[in-house]
Amino acid sequence: QVQLVESGGGLVQAGGSLRLSCTASGIRFSISTMDWHRQAPGKQRELVARITSGGNTNYADSMKGRFTISRDNAKNTVYLQMNSLKPEDTAVYYCNARYNNYDFWGQGTQVTVSS
Repeated sequence: QVQLVESGGGLVQAGGSLRLSCTASGIRFSISTMDWHRQAPGKQRELVARITSGGNTNYADSMKGRFTISRDNAKNTVYLQMNSLKPEDTAVYYCNARYNNYDFWGQGTQVTVSS
């Protein structure tokens, strides 16, 4: 059974920082591509950042320079360090794992940035 468990969300003031974590079980984490996505109220879910099994990273344009994705294969965990947060970053953040051509999702963690 595959499980992705996110943590680290919360309420933060604009300009602040948060670090999200997602711990996976039931997959071979080290060979999985891991993403963070987010969905704001009334908007479509969007890709925030991606890290491949080889450690290559990609970011949505609006997150470049502010967010950093990383992974610790020994802990089966992917992180999203978010700095210089803005009110428009408010959303539910979801962890995604692509393994054996299947996509698996976590339950999401709420991030709220106050102005």
